[in-house]
Amino acid sequence: MTDQPHVLIDSVSVVYTTASGGLQALERVDLAVRRGEFVSIIGPSGCGKSTLLRLVGGLQKPTAGRVLIDGEPPRQAQKRKQIGFVFQDPSLLPWRNVIDNVRLPLQLSRRSSIGASPPDPVALVDLVGLREFSRYYPHQLSGGMQQRVALARCLATAPSLLLMDEPFGALDEITRSAMRYELLRIWGSEAARRACSVLFVTHSVTEAVLLSDRIVVLSPRPGRVAGVLEVDLPRPRSEAMELEPEFLDYVRRLRSLLRQQVAA
Repeated sequence: MTDQPHVLIDSVSVVYTTASGGLQALERVDLAVRRGEFVSIIGPSGCGKSTLLRLVGGLQKPTAGRVLIDGEPPRQAQKRKQIGFVFQDPSLLPWRNVIDNVRLPLQLSRRSSIGASPPDPVALVDLVGLREFSRYYPHQLSGGMQQRVALARCLATAPSLLLMDEPFGALDEITRSAMRYELLRIWGSEAARRACSVLFVTHSVTEAVLLSDRIVVLSPRPGRVAGVLEVDLPRPRSEAMELEPEFLDYVRRLRSLLRQQVAA
């Protein structure tokens, strides 16, 4: 077994062509994500966080540099169903109930991750706490419940990499806080952490500290890695931890890093 990172972002730059000329979104971004690591990406609006996630997911290509997943281009990981996406909008099919929305990826493709047996959709619905709502339709669910369905759907192909782009951004603060702990519960087992890495885009300082092993701070556009904060807090993490001095110190340090970028 080598020390090859699960995800390698190597000197990546992105320039968009506009009517007024080139617009540089990212500039020479370097990042390596270890297998089983939870890495959050935070920074000012417009700094390229979502662009970086799309590059890792193979939804677009960098202007310069390279992105590798297990040493190969993202498209190869896509073909093997190794990448799961969760976005701010759950994008559920309104004519399908919960269980049928979760089944959708398996119905679209007969292949699951690296030949493994795909998870049972019923078990996934149980995992996200929606057993009693498996026959409900999206319009009958709250925003938080819809995001649970979206998470279960993305887990249907047993991905080794989760890409999450502000998945709780549209929720009210009470629901958002609850969903953070739901995510920790689902991902938080030792077996899950070993198997699945997470890249998580957020604007919330508290959320980033609570969830992450490392937090990557991007500068204002063009986005560069302005700092990396290692979060050495024990797992499992609880709501009570948010009041502890060590947690609050990480929040203070992250806010300081972000203020430096706004002031630069």
